[in-house]
Amino acid sequence: MISILKRVTLCKLMDPTTCVAASSRLSTLAQQLRLYKAPPSSYDEIEEQRVQENAGKIVSQLGFQESVTPIAQRLEKFRPKRAAVLICLFEGDAGDLRVILTKRSSGLSTHSGEVSLPGGKAEEGDKDDGETATREAKEEIGLDPSLVNVITVLEPFLSKHLLRVVPVIGILSDKSAFRPSPNPAEVEAVFDAPLEMFIKDENRSSEEREWMGEKYLIHFFDYETENKKYLIWGLTAGILIRAASVVYQRPPDFVEQNPKFKFPTVVSKDTVIP
Repeated sequence: MISILKRVTLCKLMDPTTCVAASSRLSTLAQQLRLYKAPPSSYDEIEEQRVQENAGKIVSQLGFQESVTPIAQRLEKFRPKRAAVLICLFEGDAGDLRVILTKRSSGLSTHSGEVSLPGGKAEEGDKDDGETATREAKEEIGLDPSLVNVITVLEPFLSKHLLRVVPVIGILSDKSAFRPSPNPAEVEAVFDAPLEMFIKDENRSSEEREWMGEKYLIHFFDYETENKKYLIWGLTAGILIRAASVVYQRPPDFVEQNPKFKFPTVVSKDTVIP
């Protein structure tokens, strides 16, 4: 569900001239993103069955846009569990567009210490993907959903465990109102990074892998802030590459090289993309 962007300004931190400009930039971005339409899915109305992955949290070594997978031809076998992640954007002090990220707790049994977007599996009471993403963000990092204006959703991604992940773009107009309070059971740190980084060929590396004769690339982004180093890769990197491409309206400066998947003959809760 797309909401209207509230023109909340940053006047408490900036002079009036800068404040108006900041508000205008975010408003323009919201108007642009409202016009974005994700490619249609051929199984939006299918009753979903449960596919487990990481206790409902969205971290994976691998994830690709739905359009590069031939799922539409195998609807009778593929009914994934739906999940959503929040791409929460705000304007940094330097005027750049930034995204909120988390580092998973080092005490978790799976994917400990890895970078992810706030998010998780949809619950029965969620009215839409935006509510799923913002609810999970509140549970994980204490981000009040009332501070986030949900603008649009991107094309769903498929995780390694065939979980259908919907990226939700929201705008945080007043960054000063957000005081992170990470849930220590799930999140070790909350930080932000420049969104444009994910379409630049800087501080990036890639690894070629092969599955069933098809080669593809997994992208890795190195990022350092406040003397802390983070590695952003896999599904999270893939989603952010796509988000940056949509926001900045240009493709990345590097080749993504998605695979041409051959869909597994039999799909169960244990099926994964190697």
